[in-house]
Parts: sequence; C-alpha cells; structure tokens
Amino acid sequence: MSNKISGLSNLNQRLIVGVLGAALFVGSIIISEWTFALIFMGLTVLGQLEFYRLMEAQGIRTNKLIGLALGIVLFAAFFLIEKELIPPQWLYFVLPLLALIFVMELYRKQHNPFTNIAFTLLGVIYIALPFALLHKIAFLPDGYSWHPVLGLMLLIWASDTGAYIAGKNFGRRKLFPRVSPGKTWEGWFGGMLLTLAVAYGLGVYLTDLALYQWIGIGVLVSVFGVLGDLIESMLKRSLDVKDSGTLLPGHGGILDRFDSLIIVIPFIVAFLQIF
Repeated sequence: MSNKISGLSNLNQRLIVGVLGAALFVGSIIISEWTFALIFMGLTVLGQLEFYRLMEAQGIRTNKLIGLALGIVLFAAFFLIEKELIPPQWLYFVLPLLALIFVMELYRKQHNPFTNIAFTLLGVIYIALPFALLHKIAFLPDGYSWHPVLGLMLLIWASDTGAYIAGKNFGRRKLFPRVSPGKTWEGWFGGMLLTLAVAYGLGVYLTDLALYQWIGIGVLVSVFGVLGDLIESMLKRSLDVKDSGTLLPGHGGILDRFDSLIIVIPFIVAFLQIF
C-alpha cells in the first residue's frame, strides 16, 4: 500500500493520506475515549521517535528508551487520572523517571552527556507533555467528550486552510521570513477569520463547551497555532532538513502535521481551567 502511494504525484499523495488520516482521526475521537487515547498514544510515541531520530542525525545521542518510557507513563497517567481509574498521586511516578534520565547517562559513556540529557527531556516536554495534556481538554466534568478535541482539530484545519487561501491570493507582506519565507500577514489574517467563523459554528452546534469558550479557543489557535508551525520550521531550519520525517507520504512526518497542535494545547488547557 505504501509503495502504491509513494508512486503517485505529491498532490494525490496528500489527498489520499489526508482523507484516510482525517477519517481515522474523526472515527477514533468519536467512538470512545479508549480509541481517542490509543490514536494519540501512537502519535506520542511516533512523534518522540521522530524527534530523537532528528537529533541522532546531528550527533546527539539521546536516551530514547527512557525518554519514550517517560512519555508513555505521562500520557497514560493523565488519561487514567481523568478516567478516575487511578488517583492523581500516581503522577508522582514521573519524578523518578525524570531523575533516571540523569542517572542512566552515567553508564552510557557518551560524549556531551548533558546535551544528551537536555534533548532527551526536550523530546518529552515538546511532544509527550502536550499530547498528555490533551486529556484535560477531552475530559469535562461529566466525563469524556469528543466535542472539544474534534472541534480543536477542525479549528487548526480551518486556520491552515484560511491562511493558505488568503496567502496564495492576497499575500504580500512576509510574516516571519527568517524562519518561514512563505507565510504572510495576509495569510495569517485570513486564517484567523476562517478560524473564528468555524469557532462560532462550533459554539452553536457542539454545546459541550460554551460559545465564549469556543471563541477563546479560536483566538488561541489563530495565534499560537501559527507560532507552533513557525517553531517547527525553526527546528527544521536549524537541522537543515525539509521535513521532520517521511511517515506520511506527501505530508512529511508527525511533527510536520501536528506542530500547531502541540504548541497550542498548553494555552487551551490553561484557558479552559481558568475560564
């Protein structure tokens, strides 16, 4: 199947992978909290592996095993706590794993040990922690709801689509040329308008969140989703790579597809917890 897809044009690859990926995501999010957790657990692991692979190509010897273990424990702990299957105190198990990253480096006999430690932790903070925090969005006081998660994905897609259409037709002034020469202020403004319009529609039809909460999430996606995209572009430029990976034909890697999501999640969690 992957060989057949790789033999198609880039546009056809993007369309096929995009449709299949969207169907998988929407189905997993709607069916139950278990399928939701399974799909995002997979993204957590694949995203961390992709990040560590990029670092290894630069000569940085991250401790993948302990980094992945920490990411999995963090993700699973947040899910099981929100499901009320374990008490919140179990989250303290993360702390010894953090300390083990330092201890294990003593026995690896690698050059630049603290660089290795730093980038191992960065893979957890940059990728695993935001995906773990997604449970704070998915679980409302009455339990799991697919409304906030699916709505968030729709808002990110709206932001990307609006920015692409407006940028292609009206883009003149560069938004951040040092990092991403293709992005324009006009594209950002178009993305924001479409995102806020979709947020209003979500507030009308997906009522598990209030209208003001959807509008607030729309504003955060418009601002920090774009910044997440720029941050991932900054990462790729610093490593001199075009895509973060090749897992998704025509789309690049996990970080290429979810760069906006992983940066915007902490802001949305803070917003919903406070307001």
